[in-house]
Amino acid sequence: MKSVVITVSNDLVTDQRVQRSISVLQDEGFQVNFVGRKLPASQDFDPKYDYHRFKLWFHKGFLFYAQLNLWLFFYLLFRKPYDLYWANDLDTLLPNYLVARLRRKPLIYDSHEYFCGVPEIQGRPLVKAVWQGLEKRIFPKLKWVLTVNNSIADLYEKDYGIRPRVLRNVGNSILPDNWKSRRELGLPENAFLLVNQGAGINVDRGMEEVLEALVGLESDIHLMIIGKGDVLPYLKERAQKADLNGRVHFIDPMPYVDMLRYTAVADLGLSLDKDTNINYRFSLPNKVFDYIKCGIPILASKVVEVRNLVEGEGLGLCSEVEPKALGEKIKEIQALGKAHFKEALADAAQKHSWEKEQLVIRNLLMEIGLNQTVQAK
Repeated sequence: MKSVVITVSNDLVTDQRVQRSISVLQDEGFQVNFVGRKLPASQDFDPKYDYHRFKLWFHKGFLFYAQLNLWLFFYLLFRKPYDLYWANDLDTLLPNYLVARLRRKPLIYDSHEYFCGVPEIQGRPLVKAVWQGLEKRIFPKLKWVLTVNNSIADLYEKDYGIRPRVLRNVGNSILPDNWKSRRELGLPENAFLLVNQGAGINVDRGMEEVLEALVGLESDIHLMIIGKGDVLPYLKERAQKADLNGRVHFIDPMPYVDMLRYTAVADLGLSLDKDTNINYRFSLPNKVFDYIKCGIPILASKVVEVRNLVEGEGLGLCSEVEPKALGEKIKEIQALGKAHFKEALADAAQKHSWEKEQLVIRNLLMEIGLNQTVQAK
């Protein structure tokens, strides 16, 4: 049986992009080993493939990345060679590149973002220089590279003359077998319910502005925030001070299918990344495709990829990320109702599905010589 090791720097449970890629690899006959981290709040994980989670001493900063890369290098080096190495993002690329080259095995690099443009390293010239130096040494030598959308592929092509293949963060068409009502989920039955889901509920992703907009809206408009992120403590404190406790529902991260049960009972999905850095400017979050799949209209910011999708296919409205403007757009969509967007959302769900998107991986494996998939026309 062919074997593949897939590495990430985060927890394994909630990374849906990687989980979808694994499903394709298993279907292609690969024995999978998924390697990541064990965090204090990590959920139980019992997949139908091998996995390993490092319990690192450090959780951020230079020491974290140094320990992760060192442990990952020796982990890969002292195991039987895999037929394929798959590195997700720049922070796992170096050990995969070194071991794959030593073993003379193929390497796929899957860049989930324009890594050197992430906001966490802007304004930190030394840190940014280290990552850019690493990327400049390795990226031009890579043969098989994936990224999340055409805008980021354009950036890498401009930097290195190599255009990555685009594998968007599109979910599969599978929905939960058993739906739950709002009552069963502990949500208000008659509210106009907004939802923002994801693992990156962080600064500059619009939740602060939505909360301020909520203060000026009718009391029947509620906000549901599902997931985790660095802005959550502020949002919870602000909701209390603004007397919004009854209208803002904070829900912890959960397995993907369970999360969809919450998303599906909402009236409006939010994707409000601000154009404050190059990654957010060209973001195309997987939650947008989850909203489409669940048949709920979208209120989005005007970042390039999301705006093209939402306005181009009539899936909702776009707005400036500012409380007054957001409040007006929320009321506009509430007045139009779900029915106004139903046909466009159904068409988009058929058009944008993992069943079609996964052909990118299958054709890449065929090019490497590790499957027999017939290339899609």
